[in-house]
Amino acid sequence: MSSNILFLPFRRTNAVSMSAAIKQYISTKYDQHPDMFKKDLEAIDTIRTNAVNSIEAHVSGIQKITMYAAQLVWIGDALQNAYCGLAKNYLESQNNLRFELANILYNLASLYTQLAVSLNRSTSDGLKSACNYFCQAAGVISHLKDNIIPDLRTTPPEDMDTMTLESIQQLLLAQAQECFWSKAVKDGLKDGLIAKLAAKVSDFYDQAAEFGTKSDIISTEWIHHMTAKQHHFAAAAQYRASRDCLDKQKYGEEVARLRDSLVCVNEALKESRWINKIVLGDSNGLKARVNEDLKRAEKDNDVIYLMPVPPKSELRTLDRAGMATARVPQEVSDPHSTLGDKRMYGQPLFARLVPYAVHVAVSIYDERKERLVNTTIIDELELLTNKLRDLLQSLNLPASLQALEKPLGLPPSLNTHAEELRQQDGYHKLQRALHEIRKLKANDETVYQEGVALLKAEAIEDEKARSKHGTDRWSRQSSSQAAEKLYAQVNEIDGYLKSAASSDELVRTKFKDCESAIQTLSGTNRDLEAAVPSSRRATLTPAVERAADTLRSALSDVSKLEHRRKRIIQEMREKVKDDDINSAILAETARFEREYPMRKIEPAIFENLFEDRLERYDEDKKIVSTEKAAQSQLASRIQEANATFTTARRGDSSTKEREQALQRLENAYFKYKEIVSNLNTGRKFYNDLAGIVTRFTDDCRNFAYQRRVEAGQMETDLSTALSNLNLNLQDQKERQSLRSHYTIQPQSQSQSQHQQQHHIPSSSEPLAAPTPTRAPQPEPGIWNPTQGIKFGGPPPQQQAMGNVHHPAYPNANTRGGGQWDVSRGVRFG
Repeated sequence: MSSNILFLPFRRTNAVSMSAAIKQYISTKYDQHPDMFKKDLEAIDTIRTNAVNSIEAHVSGIQKITMYAAQLVWIGDALQNAYCGLAKNYLESQNNLRFELANILYNLASLYTQLAVSLNRSTSDGLKSACNYFCQAAGVISHLKDNIIPDLRTTPPEDMDTMTLESIQQLLLAQAQECFWSKAVKDGLKDGLIAKLAAKVSDFYDQAAEFGTKSDIISTEWIHHMTAKQHHFAAAAQYRASRDCLDKQKYGEEVARLRDSLVCVNEALKESRWINKIVLGDSNGLKARVNEDLKRAEKDNDVIYLMPVPPKSELRTLDRAGMATARVPQEVSDPHSTLGDKRMYGQPLFARLVPYAVHVAVSIYDERKERLVNTTIIDELELLTNKLRDLLQSLNLPASLQALEKPLGLPPSLNTHAEELRQQDGYHKLQRALHEIRKLKANDETVYQEGVALLKAEAIEDEKARSKHGTDRWSRQSSSQAAEKLYAQVNEIDGYLKSAASSDELVRTKFKDCESAIQTLSGTNRDLEAAVPSSRRATLTPAVERAADTLRSALSDVSKLEHRRKRIIQEMREKVKDDDINSAILAETARFEREYPMRKIEPAIFENLFEDRLERYDEDKKIVSTEKAAQSQLASRIQEANATFTTARRGDSSTKEREQALQRLENAYFKYKEIVSNLNTGRKFYNDLAGIVTRFTDDCRNFAYQRRVEAGQMETDLSTALSNLNLNLQDQKERQSLRSHYTIQPQSQSQSQHQQQHHIPSSSEPLAAPTPTRAPQPEPGIWNPTQGIKFGGPPPQQQAMGNVHHPAYPNANTRGGGQWDVSRGVRFG
């Protein structure tokens, strides 16, 4: 350190292709093609290069860095601060735009501090500009601490933890206040005001040092510097207050404040081993002035004024005049105001990119409308149809009617069903689908188990390293803590697989129960005819014919109802498919940006739009109620007609076997349709699950790789730490000593120490002086038998004392002290 103030060093980075990362992200996450943003991709690389290379103390770097920061905020809002695959960045690597923004803002604060240090602070204008730069640097650090780091979504860098940033912010405010104090001294302001300014400087340095001791990053050299400055400005404040007392003829208080100033400056000089020569020189110069004024003040008060000197406990605490505040530059606090047509930094990049929130909003609406239509309309209609089929099956319909009307051959409806299955190769289609689903399930389980194995292997490696180095040295989080979300996904995906296995078993059971009937329907007409026995032609009485006609009419209405519902379901699916909300959301987004340009676009702002759009399905929901009423009436008709039909045929068992065969095939046809639907659902489920387990395994692989890299770095650090153990232990002792000074020692003890050093009693009652005792001193040159015979000089401390009562003068006896002189002979007492 070659100055009495400090600056922040720049954070450096490697060359990174931001455009390639953003291009890859757009191509995978958006419907827009990256080539639409070719110019923007080129521009972002240029802007980044200019910003990260601004590592010299020149004002032109401010615009370069703030321009890049503004574009990062804009892009981050559009991409939702995506993980864009950034390469090694600064001291560590994180694929996070927010991490990039945090580092670039830290460099902006560094630039402000280096500009302040580079100024000529011997002039009022230079001090004023330096104060302004330090305040802006503190504002940037405050914005970084309060707004950027909490939104990082990952563990912040170790040198950007809260305690470190808080210490830096207080240090910058202290140096800004110090510049204002220096300007006040240079401008010749009143001593009372200068004292208030100096007291506030001391407060800022005190807070900076206190936070610094709680940080593992702030160096002990900086902490000693801040501690020395704290005591120095406490001394300067009391010194200026003493001069103010002198002007106000408070001579006793003047002496008291000068004494306290001397104590404070001595505290500052205790840091002389660690502070630089400039800071040390400032403290020595202040001590000389305080000593000079204290001698004069004590002499004047003892001889002339005779005013009582109050103890420190009775001195009024100095007021504070805080002139330094953390000021966030507008380019940092409101970056959107700098982007746009005819604005400071021009048009924002990737302005044509649809905001990520819009894509999320579209997905939310699509999911809601599909759930609404499927759950409240389609599923309800299919449930009604299944209930109607269950009713027909329980009544042995339509087989009983078909067996009576056509005792030979096959009924037309059965031929139709059989032809449908033949065209679809129904039996083999189900077998292929079951085999495909088993294969999809096996693939998903394999990928899932791969991810689980990676987590287990990483956990074993971490546990071995922890056992090897101990929990104190191997202090990183355990695997389950570091990857809490991944471990939660393990149980979640395992639950999905178990639930799917249960559903698969149910489908296979359904297929086995009707496998032979489905195989018969999928076979030839000869196979089908062989499966349906013929019956003798029954005699149809008029009552049977009337009952059969009524039942046939009811069953015809059932067919019409089923066809109508199929048509309704198809229309609803087409309606959902054609319901595109993109244009409406984009229009709403544009309106929102015009009315609230400073607010962030979030999916929640489209809730009213969603509700309005979903109202178009209110009329469709009424269809379910209408169908329920129609089915209820039809079911009653069928039951009545079947009861009449059964009564009219009572005692006729000639068609019983044929009825059973026809009903079995009819039921198999509907089971076939149900199984096909189940298998389609299962196929979709396993395909969707494939994406989930693939992402899960990729995340596990990335996590395991990052942990291995981190473990390797920790191994290296531990090896380095062991080789430098003595230095580290010394540094820890110094840091612990400083921490205990700020966290353990109460303020009252500090005041008590000052009082003891001043030899001022803490209360008005005088303390009894101890009775001095003096050891008997032998007469010089005379041997004392009680001391024995001693050769050589006196103890070293006696040689150095000189005249005890007048230390400014040396001892008059310049001869060999207690050394024996041969020319003087031997003298006994």
